Amino acid sequence: MLKRKVYSELLEWKKRRQDNKKESIIIKGARQVGKTSVVEEFGENEYESFIEIDFIKRPDLKNVFIGSKEPSDIFSKISLYMPNAKIVPGNTLIFLDEIQRCGDARTAIKYLAKDFTCDVISSGSLLSLEYGEDADEGVEAPESIAVGFEYEINMYSLDFEEYLWAKGYDDEQIKYFEKMFNDGEKIPVEINEKMESLFREYMVVGGMPEVVASFIPQGDFNEAFRVQRKIISEYQNDISAHAKGEQKLKVRACYDSVPKQLAREMKRFQYSFVEKKQTSRKYGGSVKWLKDSNLVNVCNNVREPFIPLIANEIEEQFKMYINDTGLLTQMYGRETKIAIINNTIKGNAKGAVYENIISELLIKNGYNLHYYKPNDDQELEFIIEKNSEVVPIEVKAGNTKSISLNKFMKDFSPTVGYKLISGNQGISDKVKTIPHYMVMFI
Repeated sequence: MLKRKVYSELLEWKKRRQDNKKESIIIKGARQVGKTSVVEEFGENEYESFIEIDFIKRPDLKNVFIGSKEPSDIFSKISLYMPNAKIVPGNTLIFLDEIQRCGDARTAIKYLAKDFTCDVISSGSLLSLEYGEDADEGVEAPESIAVGFEYEINMYSLDFEEYLWAKGYDDEQIKYFEKMFNDGEKIPVEINEKMESLFREYMVVGGMPEVVASFIPQGDFNEAFRVQRKIISEYQNDISAHAKGEQKLKVRACYDSVPKQLAREMKRFQYSFVEKKQTSRKYGGSVKWLKDSNLVNVCNNVREPFIPLIANEIEEQFKMYINDTGLLTQMYGRETKIAIINNTIKGNAKGAVYENIISELLIKNGYNLHYYKPNDDQELEFIIEKNSEVVPIEVKAGNTKSISLNKFMKDFSPTVGYKLISGNQGISDKVKTIPHYMVMFI
């Protein structure tokens, strides 16, 4: 079983429940990131009784939530439909999976959260889509959403630290690197080269749990690539099944264009690249659908780099990144993967892969994505809000000059700026140069 950070979040939530917090959990995220697996592990390990209700496998269980939302009535009907289910007051977890298929269950969460007989976690596919955006006729809008009674967790594929856990590294080994990051120490050459090699492997394998689980035991890249192809196919099928009408072709066209647009010198997403002479009027809704479905991460340019960055976004100037870099490299093909592993990849595609992995890990660290390009001569790949200021991050596939970062440091005087490179770390004035893998500590 893969160790996931979200498990600790669930333990903290359980403690809040024990302290009488009237709160359920809803886990959102793209398909195949491990939502169901982590809840099943949590329920089986941390509770005396675990009741899993999957509304796709058991559509008849929607009857449990029709009518009365009184918890005692719901528990009674669970016992009727699920003879082996056992309600242990104060020590039972109910998992409502694929909850988008049962609007009445989503409505009932408020009342279950206020009652302390059972704890409740819900999850499902494409939950971040607004009701009405999903073409699946089985999706049901709730009468009301439990505002104030649902704690939302966004879950992603494995980050690099979780990947290291899967590879057998323990917390003490990772703390060793974190200490060097904090102290600005040079990393021993052999260790740094090993970590850079592992990071390139992570870029190729990615963090999708099924892919990682298939790769780790034997180091079988072929098996990992097979699972990646399957996941990409499932994502494409999701677009066909869940995007509405003519939107299906538009969403698919936008999604398929992302790897190509990232591999250009100018990586800003352009609707005209999807279809000549087209604008946001035709494709803007498709981009929103991809973002809401968590298949891509969107990074907006800003007019000026001041907090709050969201208030300074230039709506029509953005980059789009694939949600998992392993899937991106799969879209580029086997030869690209081999070149990444061997550290021989060149050209704009190299920059695309490195930007994508940093965007992904910043999202997984809890940051919103923005970049800063005030003119044709200056561009910072990422700027983030950290410690009440805007912090610049420049991503270099190698270790070249930092004209844009240096100008930003001069113009805006942040406490620190980061230059991410293939190489060792060091500090010059307030610019901290670090190897790419150390983004996990930002």
